Amino acid sequence: MELGIGIGWRPQIADTVERLPGLDWVEVVAENVCPGHLPPSLLRLRSRGVRVVPHGVSLGLGGADRPSKQRLADLAERAEALDAPLVTEHIAFVRAGGALTASPALEAGHLLPVPRTWDALEVLCENVRIAQDSLPVPLALENIAALISWPGEELTEGQFLAELVERTGVRLLIDVANLHTNHVNRGEDPSAALDELPVEAIAYVHVAGGVERDGVWHDTHAHPVTQPVLDVLSALRARVRPPGVLLERDDDFPAGAELEGELAAIRTTLAAAGGDVAGARRDFHDPAQRPRRHRHAVHAATPTPGPAGAESATPGEGSTHADPAPTRQRVALAQAALLSALVAGTPAPEGFDARRLRVQSRALAAKRADVVAKVAPELPQILGADYRASFLAYARNRPMHAGYRRDALEFAEHLLATGRVEDGDARRRLRLWWQERAAARPPRRATRLVRAARSALVGR
Repeated sequence: MELGIGIGWRPQIADTVERLPGLDWVEVVAENVCPGHLPPSLLRLRSRGVRVVPHGVSLGLGGADRPSKQRLADLAERAEALDAPLVTEHIAFVRAGGALTASPALEAGHLLPVPRTWDALEVLCENVRIAQDSLPVPLALENIAALISWPGEELTEGQFLAELVERTGVRLLIDVANLHTNHVNRGEDPSAALDELPVEAIAYVHVAGGVERDGVWHDTHAHPVTQPVLDVLSALRARVRPPGVLLERDDDFPAGAELEGELAAIRTTLAAAGGDVAGARRDFHDPAQRPRRHRHAVHAATPTPGPAGAESATPGEGSTHADPAPTRQRVALAQAALLSALVAGTPAPEGFDARRLRVQSRALAAKRADVVAKVAPELPQILGADYRASFLAYARNRPMHAGYRRDALEFAEHLLATGRVEDGDARRRLRLWWQERAAARPPRRATRLVRAARSALVGR
């Protein structure tokens, strides 16, 4: 299916996106749209024939747990509401801990890389099959950018993606900016990855900007697209005609003319490398032309060699896909140890670069501070210049457990319970803000502490 040239739709640039010339499609963050209340801008775009693709960020298909039935149902509902030709997600884990490790559940608030091992591949493939069987349209998965590398990896990026496609029939969303990021941060050659991955499985391509600081590339989606990223796009186009290419921008949005310029640069790069995006391609809406996929036709009983020559037969036709429980537990323990080091201050797991883990940890805390400021804008208004330093101090050893909105409430609880807000007016406003949002919740230890602090404050 041909998509053409698109851009990531965001509420902040909705009007600009509608005015962009030659726009064929848009991508929306799936979790940010409500099926029953679609933004008028998206409805207008759809009425003009602009396709809309939901892009999920919270499934965590690379995690040790089976994907959430509710999250899959939500993604399926959004695909149907948007009449989407496909849905996309990431090859990443976003949470760890819980029942498989008998430890507290932790949320990363970010996409973290899975180890390129046979164990992680087995779990990912099983999770992908579960997702495919739950979605009304085909699924494509995106390679992610990473600041850190897992020790003891057994496959390259290209080999890992090729195995994933071969075993599940899933399509790929290749982010060329992420390939560049991994080149800078992990020394991985984008050309080698492109040579090894199954380019014929590409559903579309992401292009995005970033910035390099102290030898580390940060995939910000808030900076202009750089020439090295366009060079990776050119190298990909020399190998295959992608069905679609999309410009991502998530923050620090420029004027419409600058976005038009970046889209023009993408078109110029594609043309110079051998033509525009693909013309005739398989149509996802035609079941007869869909790539071999999911249900029970994966590697029919063909054994796959593991790292030590062991065989791990993949379920064949008619199989119930028995859950790889021991493998899941091994992956779960490794991911929980890493995430705990990143968000809870525990020691770095053996084999990891401790310096790079500190960089990743600071990046996760900074992102938490930024997102909490967006979902609860009253907090930086109340705390003023003290907001960021206070939040980073809070986040240093206090992991996120239940999403950003709950994180905002727990941050406020912490400040009130510990008396960290010295200004009386700010303390009063913060207390009222918390009461309006949390008073109806069942009391917790932190709640009791806040109530005790409130009683003490009233007596002053």
